Amino acid sequence: MKSFKEIIHQTKKQPLQKIAVAVAQDVQVLEAVMDAKAQGIADAILVGDFEQIQPLALQIGLDIGQFEVFHEPDKQKAALKAVELVSTRKADMVMKGLVETATFLKAVLDKEIGLRTGKRMSHVAVFEIPTFNKLLFITDAAFNMYPDLNAKIDILRNAVRVAHAVGLDTPRVALVCAVEVVNLDSPATMDAAILSKMNERGQITGCIVDGPLGLDIAISEEAATHKNVGGPVAGKADIVVLPNFEAGNVMYKTLTYTTVSQNGGILVGTSAPVILTSRADSHEAKMNSIALACLVAHNKNYEIPMEMVAK
Repeated sequence: MKSFKEIIHQTKKQPLQKIAVAVAQDVQVLEAVMDAKAQGIADAILVGDFEQIQPLALQIGLDIGQFEVFHEPDKQKAALKAVELVSTRKADMVMKGLVETATFLKAVLDKEIGLRTGKRMSHVAVFEIPTFNKLLFITDAAFNMYPDLNAKIDILRNAVRVAHAVGLDTPRVALVCAVEVVNLDSPATMDAAILSKMNERGQITGCIVDGPLGLDIAISEEAATHKNVGGPVAGKADIVVLPNFEAGNVMYKTLTYTTVSQNGGILVGTSAPVILTSRADSHEAKMNSIALACLVAHNKNYEIPMEMVAK
């Protein structure tokens, strides 16, 4: 799939997925789930303060009777209830509403009813950029601040899992650094070299990994040719793994605000997709994130819940 239009089209062919919305009294989130249901992408269970949800629904023309609603005015309890609906298989994914991110993630990681798998959670952003003829996956731009090598292994694998769900059988992964040579004074380049070797030896599978690579070499065949850097990833990257949160966040916001692009993103590494959108995200981005989550939730190779790993 090369566009969000294709992703949305594909989700319509699947069995209808269900979103549990944590603290649903958020007009933008309600608009997104209303449109997702209207387009046949996903249904939703609304968890939150019904006395606040109802007037917002009237404001946007949402027929509240179309959705199952759990009245819970306490935000912390509402977040836990939404997560519980997913962990008990009554919903396929959870979406953040009008609740602080820390409270929401605490529910997601709750030891009893949370969505932990024993692996690291990470954010995968997907961009559709007019000058590209494919989707570009970026990680991690929102969750892991300064990941070490072990964290980067999980971050890479999480992104590959999302790419597989979108139809890329063997995505090309670029481990992006400031330079494309291994420098003993640059931990990011050392990590990139190790991850590349792990892929070469079959320790990281389902993708082709190369690095360290500069961003220009990763995504521009012209730059790769000019700098005489070859290989199956140079100039052809599907997934860009950034060295840290700051680099990822800057790239995410640069693409969002300086290009005519579409994007969507989800948290993965959990036993079900987590839709963690910002209030600043456009309605389009929220819809794209829902569609992406539906595609990933439907993928049979998604994460195994932690309690099953223990067995």
